[in-house]
Amino acid sequence: MPVIMGTAGHIDHGKTTLIKALTGIDCDRLSEEKKRGITIELGFAFMDLDKDLRLGIIDVPGHERFVKNMVSGAAGIDFVLLVIAADEGMMPQTREHLEICTLLGIETGIVALTKVDMVDEEWLELVKEDVSEFLKNTFLKDAKVIPVSAHTGAGLEQLTAAIKDLANSFKPKRRSDLFRLPIDRVFTMRGHGTVITGTTISGKLKVGDEIMVYPEMLQSRVKSIQVHGEQRQESLAGMRTAVNLHSLEVDELERGFVLAHAHTLFPSKVWDLELIYLPSATRPLKHRTEVHFHHGAKEVMARIYLLDRDKVEPGEKCICQVRFERPMCGVYGDRCVLRSFSPLRTIAGARIINPLAGKVKRRSEEIRVLEKLAASEGQELLAVQLDRAGIEGLSFACLRILTDMESKDLEKALQVMGGRQEVFLVDKEKRIYVGGRIVKGLEEDLLNFVQEFHRANPLRQGISRGELASQWGKNLSDRLFHFLVERLIRQKKIVSEQETLRLPGHKVSLAKDQEKLKQKIVDIYKKAGLKPPTVKKLLEELKLTFKEAGSVLNLLQKENILVKVNEDFYFAKSAVDDLKSKIIAYFEKNEEMGPVDFKNLTGLSRKFAIPLLEFMDKEKLTIRVGDKRRLRKAGK
Repeated sequence: MPVIMGTAGHIDHGKTTLIKALTGIDCDRLSEEKKRGITIELGFAFMDLDKDLRLGIIDVPGHERFVKNMVSGAAGIDFVLLVIAADEGMMPQTREHLEICTLLGIETGIVALTKVDMVDEEWLELVKEDVSEFLKNTFLKDAKVIPVSAHTGAGLEQLTAAIKDLANSFKPKRRSDLFRLPIDRVFTMRGHGTVITGTTISGKLKVGDEIMVYPEMLQSRVKSIQVHGEQRQESLAGMRTAVNLHSLEVDELERGFVLAHAHTLFPSKVWDLELIYLPSATRPLKHRTEVHFHHGAKEVMARIYLLDRDKVEPGEKCICQVRFERPMCGVYGDRCVLRSFSPLRTIAGARIINPLAGKVKRRSEEIRVLEKLAASEGQELLAVQLDRAGIEGLSFACLRILTDMESKDLEKALQVMGGRQEVFLVDKEKRIYVGGRIVKGLEEDLLNFVQEFHRANPLRQGISRGELASQWGKNLSDRLFHFLVERLIRQKKIVSEQETLRLPGHKVSLAKDQEKLKQKIVDIYKKAGLKPPTVKKLLEELKLTFKEAGSVLNLLQKENILVKVNEDFYFAKSAVDDLKSKIIAYFEKNEEMGPVDFKNLTGLSRKFAIPLLEFMDKEKLTIRVGDKRRLRKAGK
């Protein structure tokens, strides 16, 4: 598995010279670096430790003015080679670089004591003691300390062996299979066009892949890939990578942008963080402090918002938010470094716990949820993220960056949780998931709404889907609303009759006066047969408004006692059924029926004949051809 080693240490302690002695590669490529004799930009080299392992090396600048460049390089390394000059010992940038490595989650490394040819044995022993004392409370407390001289070659063999041992035994904590490559260099290559370089921190990239540059959302395609100067078909996590991009210009790109596949990252201006304020900080960090914020290869100005306090004391840890002027792309668990505005110094580190955050009210209960988020992993982390997302739910792509889980592990976790009804796939096309607690709460609320609807509308069989969506909908997506309704139908908690929904136990109930009204209307229509009163005449006879009698008429229609022919006429269903039988019998002997034939058959005037003939057409019993009707054949 590819491994990256990075240097760290004070300016002029011999980092670049040592790398050249180990690899033969001069990492100072800029003319200004040659002229001034100091490293300004990141340098890159490699060591072939054996036939199966090529170690990538990132050489970082040691000058305090270029710490931002050091951070962008350190963000991609697996273990550190801390370089300390024997003639000077521990210096300010030695300490700051080590703090940065700690904040970025680096957990192991080797210490090289350089320039041993410039000191005597007694001084060297004093420096060793000083270094050992300093490292005893750091992640390098058990690291090998190897005296070397790049000029005489002393100790280089032992250092190479120690690097080889560590690289072979090292098991990188690679991130998920989500491909990401923070860009740390952009340039033009003659005959090829735009090339970017960086360390592939997760996933893999192949030649021909459609790619996107975030947060600018610039689309491109991979023309070619180089790893340590060699052409490759793919780049894996842990490899120093150069990518030749199609159709993008150098001036469109900059250090700190991130290369990833399309629709896999989501830019945001607000992140939730777990912040660690360094014990070495000289003063408290106050609410809304502006800082230099480093993430991956990117440095931006940002503002820190403390959520449960007004200031953080040196050595304390807390949950906070960072807000940017322009969107940034992060993933759960990413490490970040904060440097004070003035004086410019590393003061804190942070871990992203939500890269798609919204504003959180200070000193609210939401802070407890964020603390739980910071302490969770796996299925518990999934549950918290889905709970916070509410009715909007989260896509599979969002869940990847909110958990940093391998795709296969995420799929499996969602299946297991789905089996326990802790999560539901509510939109298969867009792969949107909603938390189980959210779904169950919505179901309960929907059932309560339908129950209240029945109470308020006792004469209605139920509520239509359209009414339910508009009156209760709660701004749910169409997919989620449909999912809830269908799920309740499958559970037999709701009954669906065409487009009408009702609770299983619901039956239309009438008050005593309404029962009397119902029977009176039935008697009127049954007695009238095929010559009923218009609705207007009926209401005049009953001395009621349509609002007062309409619910009973609708109920009689639902119960198949009355048939609504048009807005003016209801007929007794028994009378309409008898008429249908007469029409069918007529067509057994005749091919066509004209208006006069219908009048002779029924004895009805035009007032009733026309609505009934049109109704028979609508019911697909008859079909009109000119002025006559024919019996509609089955299937037509």
